[in-house]
Amino acid sequence: MQLLKTSSVMNKYHSNGKFLLSGEYLVLQGARALALPLNLGQSLEVTTINDRNGMIHWDAYTPKGFWFASIFSKHDFTVHASDDMDKADNLSRIFRAIKSLNPNILQDSNDYFFTTRLEFDKDWGLGSSSTLISLLAQWANVNHYELLKMTMGGSGYDIACATASQPIIYRLENGSPIVEKADFKPAFADKLYFVYQGHKQSSGKEVKSFKERAKTMDFSSEVSEISEISDKLVGTTSFNDFCNLLTRHEAIMSRVLEQPSLKTYYPDFQGVIKSLGAWGGDFFLAATELSEIDVKNYFQNKGLNTIIKFDDIILK
Repeated sequence: MQLLKTSSVMNKYHSNGKFLLSGEYLVLQGARALALPLNLGQSLEVTTINDRNGMIHWDAYTPKGFWFASIFSKHDFTVHASDDMDKADNLSRIFRAIKSLNPNILQDSNDYFFTTRLEFDKDWGLGSSSTLISLLAQWANVNHYELLKMTMGGSGYDIACATASQPIIYRLENGSPIVEKADFKPAFADKLYFVYQGHKQSSGKEVKSFKERAKTMDFSSEVSEISEISDKLVGTTSFNDFCNLLTRHEAIMSRVLEQPSLKTYYPDFQGVIKSLGAWGGDFFLAATELSEIDVKNYFQNKGLNTIIKFDDIILK
């Protein structure tokens, strides 16, 4: 829905995508988690326009081109038009939350034009929602974590990654986020690959399910173990030790979630496979001494064609 912009002012923002290398699920219980911001994310351009119709215009793009568009009221955020009402209603809820956190926004007489540009496939699960929350929080000058809590929910590690400049150790202390920089620059990065499983997992649904289980179970020992593993993953210089830590992590989480580890589906793979984030979808990490050609041949023969090297996607 392109507009003729008459005398406008533009502001630009950017947020990073994310991988959660360790601490999935148990980060909600206070475990230390190793999170990796990506060099792919989402950008936002906000233009104020001298039209005075009381409207917000929204256009969204992915690497494949136009995604969706919406027009809604600047005053009560009622959706006036959209080619995807579910996404438009979600945006409306986010704007209402923003307005409650910062009542002073959108008080001027101008109309607004928002344009988002996702830098990765929207189905990859790399943070299309978390980057959106971060971008709008930057624009509105509101607390990123409070906005997340009022909208999408979750631990907040992805929000921390959105504005991080390097890997981080993330944890929750009495519900508040604690973010530490992590000097995670593995010398064996050439042996690490991220592989897309071909379907997106609903992290919100997985988080809700885990929280219900956690109400009746004590995961304190597992939280301590996973926290120890997260710290050791940052410091290890040995590829074998790194792989052993990943294997131990998978075994613990398999027990916690009462699900088989992902490696059981690839028993003949010569290396370690580690789930990332919600189990059952999105990307996983493959750590192996196989050549890049052999890695790609193995997974492509399994129907998995999106394989990305560590150094090609991790922000360092």
